[in-house]
Amino acid sequence: MGAANVQPLRRGRLSLPGTDTPAAGTEVTCPELRAAAQRVLEHWRNDRGDAIDTEEAGATLQWLAAAVDDAARGTQPPRDAQASSVLGRHLLELLRAEVVAGWQAAAAEKDGSAIITVLGAFERVREAIDPDWSKYFTARLSGPDGLDLIVEVAHDLRSPLTSILFLADTIGKGQSGDVTDLQRRQLRLIYSAALGLSSMASDVIELARGGDQLVEKELSPFSVTEILESVTDMVRPIAEEKGLTIRYEPPSSDHRLGRPMALSRVLLNLTTNALKFTDEGYVEITTRARGLRQLEFSVRDTGHGISEEALANLYQPFRRTRGRAGRSGFYFSGTGLGLAMCRKLIEAIGATLEFETRPGWGTRFFFELDLPPASHL
Repeated sequence: MGAANVQPLRRGRLSLPGTDTPAAGTEVTCPELRAAAQRVLEHWRNDRGDAIDTEEAGATLQWLAAAVDDAARGTQPPRDAQASSVLGRHLLELLRAEVVAGWQAAAAEKDGSAIITVLGAFERVREAIDPDWSKYFTARLSGPDGLDLIVEVAHDLRSPLTSILFLADTIGKGQSGDVTDLQRRQLRLIYSAALGLSSMASDVIELARGGDQLVEKELSPFSVTEILESVTDMVRPIAEEKGLTIRYEPPSSDHRLGRPMALSRVLLNLTTNALKFTDEGYVEITTRARGLRQLEFSVRDTGHGISEEALANLYQPFRRTRGRAGRSGFYFSGTGLGLAMCRKLIEAIGATLEFETRPGWGTRFFFELDLPPASHL
């Protein structure tokens, strides 16, 4: 089977101590393979005792040995529910190790082509018993807990990304020691990438929950200027890396009563998107009073503007496109996801997200909120 002195193939049964008579289709023709399987089962019995069912291990091992034997003769290994398990994969590795050990112990010279044939047979059996992960994940995601699974993954991503943001910002500001210009630029790249991923993870969570989890139930006093400062500070590394100017214009009446968490999230998403699609010029966040209570917020960029094709599905988180290798399908757009969340959040707090765009001028997203003046914070 794997050596020059392999005996001619002869039909026989794999007789393992302590197992039932093999079922049809589990015959093994190779003496070396039968001997290796017998050694595996003996070791299994001696090492594990009664902790694991020897009958089950023997039946699985019998199927694996026959599958390898058939694969070495050119037969495609079938799938088997019992062998497609942790036990089956572990036994296959033990069987392969015993076969190799048998080759090493043999005094005769080995036939390289025969060894390659047998090792290839082991690999084909391994592929046959490996679970179909694409079907597994499809079943999980389409099941009743599929949405919860997506939210949990997004949560697990967001926590380490938040740590990366904090550390990159701390190191970049020199709080941990001197930083060279090259290192500072690299830290800005790290920060920008982590901020984009963190925002997308947050959008996934909120979109899965219906988009209203970040909208506070109660109004609270806040400073509009502090929100604008916070947003510009967070995206400044992105602007600096692209050579763009980021600026904001606060209102004359600063202290307001509203939902600052939702407002911050909207402005952050809009500003991040604006920076992403602007190659030169600036991105600006402005506020305009529209009476005593109304305040208009706008995020303007000097990018290329939005194309007619993109306008058709601007707020769709899933967009049809042609992907890698000419394949067409849906892709998960970070920009579309962010805009979809912005519109949901703004609608939840009683406003409408609007925009204007022109080629060569750029794009401006804006909305108007009812924010009564607050006497104090």
